[in-house]
Amino acid sequence: MRKALASLSVIGLIVLASCDTGPRELRLVTPVSPVTRGIAEELTELFNVESTVRLELTDAPLAEEAALAAIASGDADIALVSNNLPFREDIATVMPLYPTVLHIARRAAEDGPIGGNIFDPEIFSNSAIFAGPAGSASRLVFETIADRIGLQDDDYRYTVDPESAPDFIVVIGPISPERVAEFPGYVLASLGTPQEIGTGGVVDTAVLLNPQFRPFIIPVGTYDKWTPEPIVTVAVDKILVARGDLDSTIVYDLINEILRLRPAMAAKRPGLFQQLSDDFDTSRSTYIVHAGTQAYLQRSAPSVYERYSGVAEVAVTLIVALGSTLFAGVRIFRMRRKNRIDTFYSKTIELQRSVTSSTNDDERQRVIQELRDLQSTAFDLLVGEKLAADESFRIFITLSNDVLGQLGARSGDGRLSDT
Repeated sequence: MRKALASLSVIGLIVLASCDTGPRELRLVTPVSPVTRGIAEELTELFNVESTVRLELTDAPLAEEAALAAIASGDADIALVSNNLPFREDIATVMPLYPTVLHIARRAAEDGPIGGNIFDPEIFSNSAIFAGPAGSASRLVFETIADRIGLQDDDYRYTVDPESAPDFIVVIGPISPERVAEFPGYVLASLGTPQEIGTGGVVDTAVLLNPQFRPFIIPVGTYDKWTPEPIVTVAVDKILVARGDLDSTIVYDLINEILRLRPAMAAKRPGLFQQLSDDFDTSRSTYIVHAGTQAYLQRSAPSVYERYSGVAEVAVTLIVALGSTLFAGVRIFRMRRKNRIDTFYSKTIELQRSVTSSTNDDERQRVIQELRDLQSTAFDLLVGEKLAADESFRIFITLSNDVLGQLGARSGDGRLSDT
């Protein structure tokens, strides 16, 4: 029976171990933006080949705020969203993946230049703007910029699609030169010049109360003839988020897999994932940092033993020093006691030698009285713990009693022996 139970236990442990080592699956929200959706599909393909974590895209694409709602409700596990959405307690940041850049394309005049136009808030007066569907990252970022520069809602109007030839097309996404061909007849508008960054211009106004934003310069030639000059704009990270209660070990493994697949992702999207480092920065995160992310970022942090080893060494040193001090104090205290009892030895021997054959009875009685006083003093010090009741004290009492006996038995002739 015992052998059978042992065998079943071993089989059960093997089964549990085999179940635990299998790949774990996470549901990734399908993005609405074509570019972001393509990145999500590429991630899914890479993860589903020899990975400890597998990804499955949801059936319906969702805008960013709807994606957060799906995660909170449990319909999905993770999502790619812009780092400028409102804070939610039930959402946690896993890691930033890549920067998304605000592109403001202005319809070019037939006789106007092809190059970038310097941004002017007045050019939005009575203009039609396509900025994606309501709740999209492009529209949310544009509305934040518009609010910071003082544009009112009635200064512009939204259109439902770019085919209606709007005055402006606003897109936030990764640098993607091939996308410019989708909007012929438009030029990129700049929010200023590179020299104006840090001087209180429009970009500084935009990022002042939005720490998730940062200034970004699209270099010359990035979009061929559409960027004959540098384009100043803002960027916001596209971050991977999850439910706050998602298992920390799964999040830890997810981060490890993303960093392991970083070269493959960079090959598919040049210039997008090269800056993704092992020690990524979560300081600009809108949401709390997931516990699994925190564990990953602190993987190289010293252990409790290492962290407090210096304190422990100091404590041990102090204990040893205290012990040495106490030991030295005890030795000094004992030495002082011995010095006191040595004084009694010397006084007793001195009194013994002071009596000779010529000493009269009165002098002998005086010596006897001094010896008794000496014994009384020694007993008083013993009671006051200034002398120890050890072998030295017993020797003194024996010596003094012998001298008293010799003095009491003395007949008057001859000298007392030192013994």
